[in-house]
Amino acid sequence: MPMIEVSNLTKYFGEAANRVAVLNEVNLSIESGEFIAIIGQSGSGKTTLMNTLGCLDTPSSGSYKIDGREVSSLSSNELAKIRGEKFGFIFQRYNLLSSLSALDNVALPAIYLGIGHAQRVSRAKKLLTDLGLGDKLKNKPHELSGGQQQRVSIARALMNGGQIILADEPTGALDSQSGKMVMQVLTELHRLNHTIILVTHDPQIAKYAHRVIEIKDGNIISDIRKHPLEENNVKEKPAKRKYNSFIFYKDQLVESFKMSIQAILAHKLRSILTMLGIIIGIASVVSVVALGRGSQEKILADISSLGTDTITIYPGSGAGDIYSGKVTSLSVDDAQELAKLNYLGGVSPTASASGVLVFNNVSVNAQVAGVNEQYANIKGLKIATGRFFNKEDVINNNAVVVIDNNTKKRLFPSSNAIGKVVLFNKQPLEIIGVTAPSSGFMAGSNNLELWIPYTTVMTRVSGNQNITSIIVKVKESLSAQIADQGLKKFLAVKHGTEDFYTASMDSIKQTIQSTTNTMTLLISCIALISLVVGGIGVMNIMLVSVTERTKEIGVRMAIGAREYSILEQFLIEAVLICLIGGGLGIGLSYLIGFIFSYLLEGFPFLFSLDSIIVALCCSSVIGIVFGFMPARNASRLNPIVALSRE
Repeated sequence: MPMIEVSNLTKYFGEAANRVAVLNEVNLSIESGEFIAIIGQSGSGKTTLMNTLGCLDTPSSGSYKIDGREVSSLSSNELAKIRGEKFGFIFQRYNLLSSLSALDNVALPAIYLGIGHAQRVSRAKKLLTDLGLGDKLKNKPHELSGGQQQRVSIARALMNGGQIILADEPTGALDSQSGKMVMQVLTELHRLNHTIILVTHDPQIAKYAHRVIEIKDGNIISDIRKHPLEENNVKEKPAKRKYNSFIFYKDQLVESFKMSIQAILAHKLRSILTMLGIIIGIASVVSVVALGRGSQEKILADISSLGTDTITIYPGSGAGDIYSGKVTSLSVDDAQELAKLNYLGGVSPTASASGVLVFNNVSVNAQVAGVNEQYANIKGLKIATGRFFNKEDVINNNAVVVIDNNTKKRLFPSSNAIGKVVLFNKQPLEIIGVTAPSSGFMAGSNNLELWIPYTTVMTRVSGNQNITSIIVKVKESLSAQIADQGLKKFLAVKHGTEDFYTASMDSIKQTIQSTTNTMTLLISCIALISLVVGGIGVMNIMLVSVTERTKEIGVRMAIGAREYSILEQFLIEAVLICLIGGGLGIGLSYLIGFIFSYLLEGFPFLFSLDSIIVALCCSSVIGIVFGFMPARNASRLNPIVALSRE
């Protein structure tokens, strides 16, 4: 059975009225071990015939069989496998990959065949050494002469065995001496039982062949065998190789990764510009989330300083009740009974009074809060100097007062306030403590605040035996909402009606938390737009990259690369660009956070591992989504069209 059998093979270019038959019902049979030269004038169809025989191009009609197998029924990946296993291509312009060394160029076909690294490197070295290039293993193509590049191309053709060598004008770009050397190599390969199919327009080159086929206007006009096919030249069909699928896919992935890195480094400026949109987008998202989280934590910390676990009980039907000031439904007894509830960590009745505070010749308006000894713990007041009043002070109605920092600065700007006596509504009060400045919401307040025992307010200051409110602190182990419901039920049962209402900082905290979350989400969505724009930029640059590297894609396909190999390479490149951009974006966001924190104390940044992971995942997704179409376009290129692109 002939190795290659062609029947009525026809190839058209163009459509409708512009259609031209390049090959016209060609019939051809080639045995294993032949040395054939296909000659003809330019445009005669000889190169098209060779490309069709090498499974780079497909016929418009007719039959083409290799080892009895009909080629037209094979998928693109099956054709790639045949090219990798059976054919070795030698091109007129060498078609070596400029970013790879001579050794890597030669070893490349073995990667697509699933041969292990050590084995393919060893074979590539041997082939180059046998061809006199043992000292040029690390040289890039531009560091080699034309003849040396063609010998590298021959070594690459032999890498996977090269049962059939297809040589398209192999001496066309060489001087006579280099051309003679290349033909000697091909002659030696034929002697070693390789089937040689040579395309040339030079009659002197065609003399090396044992069989000369002349083609004109797409028709074979002569087929002359100058030497009979020797029986010992017939090469047996090689045994089917067993491939390690794990090594195959691993090497494909590693090679794709390496080539992606090389492509990125080879075009640094283009890669950086491609990453710019991703960098800005990721930095925006991470910074906004960090700023949102930091601001939220700061606000919540400020609220906590006012007591997020506190609940204040007021008389009346609710906030805004115009009669609440006249309602006297709360009593000291209510506070004492509430103090017995095991889920409350502190209870203080409150009796407020306003008036004039006098010290020496200074008179100021001030607000006095009558509370008990637990109030400082309930509200988280910190004493800067002195002490807060104790239970004895409350029981004995002692005329003692604790003032805030504003009052101290107003009345005692340069002296110690402890032990001094002030007059509030003409009642003398001894200062026993000064609170520390507030760092929360009240930090900017200029109000003057004083705290005295509520019993002192009732008996010495206002004379009113009613309390204005009760403030309680919920234990840390219990939710403020649950505690709020519990004390409401308790007081409602005690009073026989719900003639009071409650207010807590917890509701304010939840509102602020919800608001900041909404704002962070809104701004993050806006920042995500820049990520999408960056993704579109990646897609456009990758499309340009595919166009620029079309020739490289064609070479890879010619030596056995499957569609998914090309798809994988360009997809990895897009993902790498986005991941690197994402990493740089995260670094930029940290830099932004450092600068803002250094220059502006009011802009806290709180970075979280979650947001960083999400950012990197977004980078990967953008790389996959926006890199898929260019990668798919690259994988679906016609090998012969890609090879013809300059």
